[in-house]
Amino acid sequence: MKKILQYLFEYKTLSRDQAKEALVNISKGIYNESEVTAFITVYFMRTITIEELQGFSDALLELCVAVPLEAYNLVDIVGTGGDGKNTFNISTLACFIVAGTGQKVAKHGNYGATSVSGASNVMEKLGYKFKSDGGRLQKEVEEAGICFMHAPLFHPALKAVGAIRKNLGIRTFFNMLGPMVNPANPAYQLVGVYNLEMARIYNYLLQQKGKSFTIIHSLDGYDEISLTNDTKVITQAGEQVLTPEQLGKRMVSATDIYGGNTTEEAAKLFMTILSGEGSWAQNAVVLANAAMALHCTGNYNNYNDAYLAAVESLESGKALGALKKLQAMQG
Repeated sequence: MKKILQYLFEYKTLSRDQAKEALVNISKGIYNESEVTAFITVYFMRTITIEELQGFSDALLELCVAVPLEAYNLVDIVGTGGDGKNTFNISTLACFIVAGTGQKVAKHGNYGATSVSGASNVMEKLGYKFKSDGGRLQKEVEEAGICFMHAPLFHPALKAVGAIRKNLGIRTFFNMLGPMVNPANPAYQLVGVYNLEMARIYNYLLQQKGKSFTIIHSLDGYDEISLTNDTKVITQAGEQVLTPEQLGKRMVSATDIYGGNTTEEAAKLFMTILSGEGSWAQNAVVLANAAMALHCTGNYNNYNDAYLAAVESLESGKALGALKKLQAMQG
């Protein structure tokens, strides 16, 4: 690692193979904590290159615990995290609304490194038991329409750096990797990014994968459709900027989507919204993200049809029903 660090400190970048080898070695525990922290810190100082991100992604996917779920044409809704906005769990809520429409979901997530409550925090608080057993996950997808995959159970490298990421408490390149390495290999992805540079990188990488994707970035810095500002939307077909009015009927304020100060508060808010008792603004933001994910699947004529399907899922209780089925299966 000392050679790699010296190389990086000279403002050089890693090739795809070098990046892959470094992350494989991190996952095997070959380097000590100080070396790994220094390695991660390099990427606070400069933008990660596409080759480096590809190499890190290659390493995670090679070592990943595979889950045989491709037959279900799954969708994942995931933000890179690290936007520092401490919103409530918008992506995870949107996943349950999508599941309530009948579209199967494989949600990939982790504990919050930069926020109070990441997807794994809230799912654990709601009684979900993390697992990597393909048969049990398949049963959840079939019966509840959704399964959750806690990233460190599937990716040894993420487990190896979990404590370091938590102690640093700031965005790392691992935030960028999450959306690229869902073990279920979903057919469709809605990916939220925290800046336009990351949007450009993801666009390049996802185009290469040849799958249906939508990348979203709120122009005031959120890694999801926040409705606090216009949203850049990028797909295989090109890119456009859409207003809060186009996506969610009206604009909301940052305070409307604040996530609380504890995991307990986050879980309580999650249940309030999923039970149909959220504020107009909270509902609108979740529905907009769910609608964009549904639209990404190509099963709706337009975004508005997808939005109406999301509204029906929430208001009919089907979204809440998906969570209750999932909770009942955790015995």
